Amino acid sequence: MIKQLLNKYLLEIVFTIVGGVSGFLYWKYVGCSTGTCPITSIWYMNTIYGMLFGYLLSGVIKDYVKSKKESKI
Repeated sequence: MIKQLLNKYLLEIVFTIVGGVSGFLYWKYVGCSTGTCPITSIWYMNTIYGMLFGYLLSGVIKDYVKSKKESKI
């Protein structure tokens, strides 16, 4: 059962993790040095926004691949 769920949501999981890591790295190396930026000055907010962006991007890519497969049929 867990293997089926993992196979079904693998793209979302991977993109969410990559988005979170990207958000954290953006905070670490670019960020906001003054602390006045509401998103980029706090590491966990930047990580959460990165995860959200990664998850949403995975949905777009999954729909695109699905529509390409259906158009070939």
